[in-house]
Amino acid sequence: MPLALAHPPAEHAHVLDDAGVTYALVDALNASRLATPAAQRGIRLHSLEGAAAGGGPGPRRPWPDLEAGGRALVLYTSGTTGKPKGAVHTHGSLAAQVASLSQAWGWSAADVIPNVLPLHHTHGLVNVTLCAIANGACVEMPAGFDAEACWRRLEEGGLTVFMGVPTVYAKLAAAWAVADHATRVRRSGACRRLRLMVSGSAALPVPLFSRWEELSGHRLLERYGMTEIGMALSNPLRGDRVPGTVGSELPGVRVQLVDEEGEECPDGLPGGLRVSGPTLFREYHGRPEETAKSFADGWFLTGDVAVRERGSFRILGRASMDILKSGGYKLSALEIEDALRLHPAIRDVAVVGLPDEEWGERVAAAIVAEGEPPTLEALRAWARDRLAPYKVPSRLVVVDDLPRNAMGKVTKPAVKALFELGAHRR
Repeated sequence: MPLALAHPPAEHAHVLDDAGVTYALVDALNASRLATPAAQRGIRLHSLEGAAAGGGPGPRRPWPDLEAGGRALVLYTSGTTGKPKGAVHTHGSLAAQVASLSQAWGWSAADVIPNVLPLHHTHGLVNVTLCAIANGACVEMPAGFDAEACWRRLEEGGLTVFMGVPTVYAKLAAAWAVADHATRVRRSGACRRLRLMVSGSAALPVPLFSRWEELSGHRLLERYGMTEIGMALSNPLRGDRVPGTVGSELPGVRVQLVDEEGEECPDGLPGGLRVSGPTLFREYHGRPEETAKSFADGWFLTGDVAVRERGSFRILGRASMDILKSGGYKLSALEIEDALRLHPAIRDVAVVGLPDEEWGERVAAAIVAEGEPPTLEALRAWARDRLAPYKVPSRLVVVDDLPRNAMGKVTKPAVKALFELGAHRR
């Protein structure tokens, strides 16, 4: 079970307690992070350097026979809508994920990829590292992500694949924009030498999709997955990649959209997204009731709402956080966010629903401004030309940055709290 290095002590404490950790491998650089909570819980710490040198506990034993259904890995969810839960994956589910992505994305021993993502999450651990290892490819492990260092490595050449979250691409694009002309040319050329660039773990804003294509020549391949299921949907390796969509089912994965009665939805009508196949996790660690509630007739209930249009899926958001109910309408916060990002004074935005006696929920927007922020009245006037009247925000707060987790996902409960705090409120 990998721990997130960037998480604060309180989140480490939750995971250590929830998983019942008794033993931890730590490197010298990070040993101090766990020293206190480990001592408080009686957790034994062992040096990673010592283990690598052959000084591990007990005698060396033969490699065990691995059963496909045996527990292999606990990955904790992002906790965007509640406390993180430990998703237990098996050797079989991990092998199925790697096989599916290897086929869909054309992995080979000739590939070279830098992993700029953390290893406590499916994106960096499975999609990048395990896929590379399984195919005999080379994965480079820089110490975290730095936009300028990343650009320098891209310019050096020799890479074939790059994967990142939207925040990574936004930072790379910002660094490209402030560089001189010659540097921009070099960096654009470096991107064009890659065979594939992938974005995931959070919705890719359509304006960023277009901006990246202009500067790099790549139409980013966006895909959809979760800690519990691995990757389920992907735009094609070869073929049209439609902005704002996550493509179709990956090899070995089945997907359905169902209405509130459990009936399958036709194309064009939104429904709850559910997934089945060998890539699915086994259970939530120590949470049998939550595990049982997450499945129906063998399908995992993702909690996301999506719509299928011409064979490609578009994610409308989490049913619990991104589907707003206002004045009798069901609204997609992600759709409203995409529209608001087109405003020239908005660099980033998160939309949430605030409780309201009259409307059920009010559409509220937290924005990061580019220069002078718009007033609520000015924003509403601008948005009426692009959104239906009931989708136009009626609450606005201006912030320096949106609250995000370690994977760059905006944490919507924290966004709601911004309105309660009233920071820079309009």
